[in-house]
Amino acid sequence: MQLPRWLWLPILHGIILRRRPAQSAAKYAAIWTPEGSPLAVHTRRQALLLGKLLAERSVRVAYAMRYGEPSIGAGLAQLKDCSQITLVPLYPQYSRSTTESIRDLIDRKLRMIESFHDHPAYIAALAALVQRHWAAHGKGATLVMSFHGLPQRAVDQGDPYQAQCVATAKILAGVLRLAPAAYLVTFQSRFGAAQWLQPYTEPTLVQLAGQGAARVDVVCPGFVSDCLETLEEIDIEARRAFLGAGGREFHALPCLNESPEWIAALAKIVETAP
Repeated sequence: MQLPRWLWLPILHGIILRRRPAQSAAKYAAIWTPEGSPLAVHTRRQALLLGKLLAERSVRVAYAMRYGEPSIGAGLAQLKDCSQITLVPLYPQYSRSTTESIRDLIDRKLRMIESFHDHPAYIAALAALVQRHWAAHGKGATLVMSFHGLPQRAVDQGDPYQAQCVATAKILAGVLRLAPAAYLVTFQSRFGAAQWLQPYTEPTLVQLAGQGAARVDVVCPGFVSDCLETLEEIDIEARRAFLGAGGREFHALPCLNESPEWIAALAKIVETAP
């Protein structure tokens, strides 16, 4: 939080915790799986697959959740007898509110990868994901790259998040050979009344439909696992908004999840980290 504790604490307990839990519960109910939360399921599977891939190099893998279980402390405890530990926050683009919040919980001597927004293996995995979808479903005229939002105030104070999102999108578009007019960068998950990074995803989709766009493809490069923000906010809410505004075909691409390109990319990200 980039706000004084005396300011955000009353907001948390007086407003957010009085309204947010019930709203979130309804949203989670729409995407819940027999195995549990999609985010937890995909993260667990990714760790298992990465562990199998790295086992021959005598590298062990444990996973943890920033807000949930297993905690970061529990994950580190599983590796306490290792000679070296590398933390890989699964936030491709660095932000103080996400990546830096992990560093707050760990020994600062631990090696941590702060960003992989422009790593060639990550970009290649994203490109393979998009190309696989196009091969199966055809290619839309516009690819919307939707990233999680951030208060504009944070960027004004020097947070590099927006610049890294734009960089990811530009590199990915280059690999996909997309003209500048063929893709858009938008930001979702706005919360509260403050101004967040723009353009906002849902209003952009409504505008595209109003301008006559019959089809839109949406990919979320900032999320490596499908979760509430991709499955409910994009595939349900944004889909409803686009179709309701006159669009005819809405394609929400899956996240990287357990794709072989992504698991291989994770291994390369760890191996090539400075």
